[in-house]
Amino acid sequence: MAKQDRAIRTRRTILEAAAAVFDERGYDAATITEILTRAEVTKGALYFHFASKEDLALAVIDAQLTETPALPEPLVTSRMQQLVDMGLIFAHRLRTDPLLRGSVRLTLEHGSTPLNRSGPFHGWSQVHSRVLAEGKERGEVLPHVVPADTAELIVGAYAGINIMSQVVTGRADLERRAISLYEHVMPSVAVPSVLARLDMAPGRGARALAEAERLRADETTGPAPTPAPVGVG
Repeated sequence: MAKQDRAIRTRRTILEAAAAVFDERGYDAATITEILTRAEVTKGALYFHFASKEDLALAVIDAQLTETPALPEPLVTSRMQQLVDMGLIFAHRLRTDPLLRGSVRLTLEHGSTPLNRSGPFHGWSQVHSRVLAEGKERGEVLPHVVPADTAELIVGAYAGINIMSQVVTGRADLERRAISLYEHVMPSVAVPSVLARLDMAPGRGARALAEAERLRADETTGPAPTPAPVGVG
């Protein structure tokens, strides 16, 4: 068990180091030597977990979906709020999570090496389509909305504002751009009663993520015990 835990930690260390290097340099300019130096592991340890630089890059790309935390059900007030929260949490995490930044850099860049970068686009489209379909079943979505089409529109538009924000401000204004996207799109998607209750205020992504992490911690450790009443006399 100790060896297995150590192997998991080593793989994670390599993945995070590679993501940081890919984010800074892009795939073509990144080198295994620099990743090894950043991760402080041996070449043998790296190649035990990843067969090549391409294999490592694909693992970083896949992490965009596999490392994204699901919102606990108690936090999901509506499927349309869940849809908005996915994008706002993503914007917040891009400012704080090096693994996610490396994954996004690899997904959106156009280097000379033909990496398969389609996974996150397909994955996010499927997630959005499922949430929209569930929202439609619950009466949260307008009748004309086709979940798969709307999902691809949102994912594609989000990729566009992500690139623009990175180029213009280094993603300093990504949250504002994401909020603007949802303010323009959601009136054409959500029924008025649901639309009126959507929280798209600045800071929503950070608040929702913090609450999700708190709920997951409570599920793992259990709620704190209720203090015993103080006796009188």
